[in-house]
Amino acid sequence: MNIKKNNLSKQLLLVVGVAFILLFISLGVILPQMLIPVAEQTVYSYLSEPLKIYDNDIDNNLLNTEIAYIYISENTITTSPNIRKVISFKNLKDIQKKMKDSYGKFIFNHKTYYYYTLKKNSITKIAISDDSYINRTKASIISAIFPLVFGTFLLIGLMLVYWSSHIVRKIEKLKNKIDNIDNPDYNHKINFIIDDEIRSLSLAIEDMRLSLINQEKYRNQMYQNISHDFKTPLTVIKSYIEAVEDGVEDKDTAFKTIKNQTEKLEQKVHSLLYLNKLDYLKDKKIEHSIIDMDKLLAQEVNKFKFHRKDINFEVIKDSKSKYYGSYENWETILDNLLSNFMRYAKTKIRITMKQNKLILYNDGEGIDKDFLEVIFTPFRKGIKGEFGLGLSIVKKTLNIMDYDITIQNEKKGVSFIIAKYKGTK
Repeated sequence: MNIKKNNLSKQLLLVVGVAFILLFISLGVILPQMLIPVAEQTVYSYLSEPLKIYDNDIDNNLLNTEIAYIYISENTITTSPNIRKVISFKNLKDIQKKMKDSYGKFIFNHKTYYYYTLKKNSITKIAISDDSYINRTKASIISAIFPLVFGTFLLIGLMLVYWSSHIVRKIEKLKNKIDNIDNPDYNHKINFIIDDEIRSLSLAIEDMRLSLINQEKYRNQMYQNISHDFKTPLTVIKSYIEAVEDGVEDKDTAFKTIKNQTEKLEQKVHSLLYLNKLDYLKDKKIEHSIIDMDKLLAQEVNKFKFHRKDINFEVIKDSKSKYYGSYENWETILDNLLSNFMRYAKTKIRITMKQNKLILYNDGEGIDKDFLEVIFTPFRKGIKGEFGLGLSIVKKTLNIMDYDITIQNEKKGVSFIIAKYKGTK
């Protein structure tokens, strides 16, 4: 498809030009037609007034040359001397036949004529005139209206052109800003005096630019973190392989270490794939059912209580609380949270079911407020330099089940609170 380029200034000039054409059509064609009924009423008044003044005779000295008069009595028909100047006819009866009502208009010899009839004392008096008066009336009204309307429209057009050129300059600035959005040497500051939608758009573009910069920094940091986390086990594996080849390490020890590091790599790859899967599922509508949280918590406690025997697990149950989702998703959530707790808890982990909320507490050190803002961000390094995918998986998995998680520092320890989004059941 070929798109014709046409800038906003040209478009506005075209619109103003079309508007002027429509104005001329309105004032030159439509308005005169609309004025005809009003002008005709004026003509009938104009014709009737002399008939009320002259009784039986036609005063030739007072006759208006635009109006001709016909007086009809029982035996005679009297006409004003100017009648043939007003209307040209051969037989007066031809005109009389056209005047069927007390007043009105008719067409004779391709011209329009107006008449008014008044009967008094057995005399029928008729005033007749052509359309010159009505044409003059329309012309005078249009001549009075046209300059005012045209001047007003011209002033509005100039104001629109000025305003649009001002808007176009603003848009051009925004366009240049967008074209150079990744250019750090470009002056991105735009000062808009008026707080309008374009200024809001400018601020939104600036926020987007800063967000892109932050995303680029975050992406670079993410690549460094991923590279470091994958490089460390690979370096260990490579070192043990070379040690076995050089005969400085026995195979059993090397194979045990290599297997351990391989499992770490596998877990990291699995976490990355699972995180990508969650990004795909977040826009899908998934039906969730009620799960047996008692059973799941018992399973999770049994899974982790042997990792550190110095930690005491406590589960506070609430039979009235209900939890929705899939068993596998909740298992993933609890696996990641308890794995995290096992690193930071000192002596106690408590899990509480309360009012459809799930509260997980450990008595480890509090989390720094600045770190709380980014703790669920993927690929962030944890407090102890751990690869920060676990909490990101927790957050996204909860989101697809319409749950959210918040963290609260206690006087001694940290609580992770899982609850339904507001407005969801």
